[in-house]
Amino acid sequence: MAETIETYLLALPEARQVPMRRLHGVIRDSLPSGFQEVLAGAPRWVVPLTLYPAGYHCKPGTPVPYLSIASQKQGIVLYHFGLYADASLLEWFVTAWPEHSKRRLDMGKSCIRFNYPDEIPFALIGELVSLRTPEQWLAIYQRGLDSTTRRSRRR
Repeated sequence: MAETIETYLLALPEARQVPMRRLHGVIRDSLPSGFQEVLAGAPRWVVPLTLYPAGYHCKPGTPVPYLSIASQKQGIVLYHFGLYADASLLEWFVTAWPEHSKRRLDMGKSCIRFNYPDEIPFALIGELVSLRTPEQWLAIYQRGLDSTTRRSRRR
């Protein structure tokens, strides 16, 4: 297992190193300040505990995740939890996608799959990750937690 993001990237197949390095750089350069970059199996960006000491509700004491990238068998994947939790961000992204890619959007709840790494729409990804600050993400995250708590109390 890699100990640094650099060793993670170096361990990738050669054909994946260039697009992963570029994707990593675009995210790092576009993400608003306040997020923390960590390596947790793959490069991730989280809300540090110094900003949100309660941490992630599923694993208290760990930072709240925001996004991550990984090289997987079929391609490169970007996990963006804001797309799952923020309907307006998802709508913006889905609408913007055709302007930046000739490929069909291959997406799950929070993941965007790039099966053709040489065709990643880097400008769109840079814009996407620039749209929410850690404080905005935490507000969305907290609203989701609050609504889940209210639903479970009604049962």
